[in-house]
Amino acid sequence: MANLKSDTLKSLYTKMLRIRRVEETIADEYPNKEMKCPVHLSIGQEAVPVGICEQLSTADRVYSTHRCHAHYLAKDGSVPKMIAELFGKVTGCCRGKGGSMHLVDHEKGMMGSSALVGGTIPLAVGSALSFSIEKKPLVSIAFFGDGGSEEGLFYESMNFAALKKLPVIFAIENNQYATYSHQKSRQATTDIYKRGDSFGIPSAQVDGNDVETVYHTAKEAIERGRKGQGPTVIEFQTYRWRDHVGPSTDIEVGYRTQAELDGWMEKCPIQRLETKLLAQGLLTPRERDEIEAKIKTEIAEAFAFARESRYPNPSEIYTDIYA
Repeated sequence: MANLKSDTLKSLYTKMLRIRRVEETIADEYPNKEMKCPVHLSIGQEAVPVGICEQLSTADRVYSTHRCHAHYLAKDGSVPKMIAELFGKVTGCCRGKGGSMHLVDHEKGMMGSSALVGGTIPLAVGSALSFSIEKKPLVSIAFFGDGGSEEGLFYESMNFAALKKLPVIFAIENNQYATYSHQKSRQATTDIYKRGDSFGIPSAQVDGNDVETVYHTAKEAIERGRKGQGPTVIEFQTYRWRDHVGPSTDIEVGYRTQAELDGWMEKCPIQRLETKLLAQGLLTPRERDEIEAKIKTEIAEAFAFARESRYPNPSEIYTDIYA
């Protein structure tokens, strides 16, 4: 596995940190009730979207889930537009009509996210089919969780993608839980990546909290797709720190323990990379503080932008709505 260049490592670090700080600020601000939509946070899972999307062009397409903030920002989505969307403002990326679970930015290749579990998997396959027909060296990414892997359309989509050798990556963010139900209580076999074997799809299971591993694994899959060699299934082992939905922690619910959460927090993807960069002299404490300050300013400006923006006019209620 080749070592990544220092500029790439710093970019990965900065993007993960931006996602973390944006979502922490959302969690802090949410009790003020200016954001009326539910929020599903990706705190703890930042390495997967960043490691994959760092290698994508704006023409490559990404499809996401209800837990989509990290995917949107990793695909170079606008922080002000995202926060404005959570505020329901007309300056949001969906003009205030999508909220947290439906972030879209076609110019960046973020084609959409959906609250329907697994619902965007076949859409990603459809994009890959269009790339194949048009002979474009592009790839499509279907992000979904361990719960999404239980949907029948996942298997139908794998079969079709394998049959047509489509440039799609099935990126499974296995955070162990579907809402409050552990994977072992739902699935007879828990190695999700092996399900690609039935369709002859190259598959892998990797540490989703190691952004370098994510990057290298995704790189191989992306290169295969661009060369017309078909789909890849990658299962990323990761973990969300916050509640399934909402800004809080949820240990009191009783479905997981504090010890389990603490164990995963020790595997923080951002801290792991920061420690390495500092130890190798690729990042100085001063540079780290400068990155933090820049992100803090960016977030403050985004929230100010959202608060200053107007709500959609009632006359726009049917604009951009497909019947």
